[in-house]
Amino acid sequence: MHYAALVLALALAPGLDAQAGTKPNIVFVLADDLGWKDVGFMGATFYETPNLDRLASEGMIFERAYTCGPNCAPTRASLISGMYGPRHHIYTPGGKSKGPLAYMRLLVPARNAKSPVAFPPSKLSLDPSVVSFAEVVKQAGYKTAHFGKWHVGPDAQGFDVYGSDGTPGKRKRHYGNPFVADKLTDAAVRFIEANKSGPFFLYVAHWDVHTPIRAKPAVVARYKQKLEKLDEKWNPTYAGMIEAVDKSVGRIRAKLSELGIADNTLFIFSSDNGGLPHITNNQPLRGGKGSLFEGGIRVPTCMAWPGIIAPGSRCSVPITSVDFLPTFADVSGAPLPKRQPVDGRSLVPLLAGKQALIDRAIFWFYPLYLSGGRGNRVVPVFGTKTMFWRGVPAAAIVKGRWKLIRYFETGKNVLFDLEADIGETQDLAAERPEKLTELSTALDDWLAETKAPIPTEVNPSFDNKDVHVGRRRRRK
Repeated sequence: MHYAALVLALALAPGLDAQAGTKPNIVFVLADDLGWKDVGFMGATFYETPNLDRLASEGMIFERAYTCGPNCAPTRASLISGMYGPRHHIYTPGGKSKGPLAYMRLLVPARNAKSPVAFPPSKLSLDPSVVSFAEVVKQAGYKTAHFGKWHVGPDAQGFDVYGSDGTPGKRKRHYGNPFVADKLTDAAVRFIEANKSGPFFLYVAHWDVHTPIRAKPAVVARYKQKLEKLDEKWNPTYAGMIEAVDKSVGRIRAKLSELGIADNTLFIFSSDNGGLPHITNNQPLRGGKGSLFEGGIRVPTCMAWPGIIAPGSRCSVPITSVDFLPTFADVSGAPLPKRQPVDGRSLVPLLAGKQALIDRAIFWFYPLYLSGGRGNRVVPVFGTKTMFWRGVPAAAIVKGRWKLIRYFETGKNVLFDLEADIGETQDLAAERPEKLTELSTALDDWLAETKAPIPTEVNPSFDNKDVHVGRRRRRK
């Protein structure tokens, strides 16, 4: 159902008053590495996020929002394209596995490999032929802007205006810059002012809270004072980075209100992957950034759209990155791309409070290795009990309360009941063979349909004899 039809349907619904006749603006704010519990509306108490909490209270909280990748590049590629990883082949920043080659049982592209390995193919950029969510809404007359982190190649993929720090056309990295959030917000506010007659699509992708952990000194000092009164362990600098993102959201929403267009704007906030366990607290989720456990792929997400989304509503239906492109097509009334698959589903029915997407499955595919840091070593080196990796070649499926992860090194499937065991501590594969078969078969079908490049060749350099807590011992 496109937006025009939705307005007609909702005009008859009690308590919902859509603005007929004008296409809604779309604002999408994305944080970098923000954990599922790092905002007030998801339970954070030390971190202060009043603007995000207000956004959530005026709209809908998505309790099971997932990203298509456990780290930044694959998630952003799926967000922008509406396609799962096996179709765009962007699996990790840099395109190669990270960690000791000798601990990788399967032969895959790796940073320290002496000879280049081409399989599975892992790209660094979206192909320019890919139709992006910006190009989709442009068909419906939208002006488009992207400010902040891009991470999917040199092509602007249909954005009229873009800049990595808000400066038009600039493409650089700004990790650890305590002032870049202000610059991005300045650019966003200017874009809204210039396009207030609408419709417009604004995508602000913050560099915060990615490492290195740096924030404005005065803000950090305030959180240090707060921490002195608590018998708890938190990172005051990280808290300052979260506050920078929160204030950005507040400023953007204030400008929308000032111009009288807030009521005709769909406003979305989310993160590109889970948090880093040595920096923040992901509990009760297992793992963190880089992992296919919940801590790596479940993220804080809320949306507000006056007249469409009921204030104070919550949604427990799983959603994922590929759902945004078809959602924006639905909201804008634009057609979906015809020359590429669209793997996601429109979220508009969920936004309107309808029960939808309940029976569908969502998927992940990660064919590489990623070494783990403190608190984030959740998968052992093959043939050992030594936890070393946060990510290994694997695929996963979630359907309803059930989740299955398949490890390509062994072919083993593990099964979790997320409703009863959100921390993924109990493998129920042996106890629930019928559910194991159901999800395993669905995963097989999806891997085949997407032509996922599953690594199978054994790495001739594999050697697990001297595994030792995150590094290889030197041979005498």
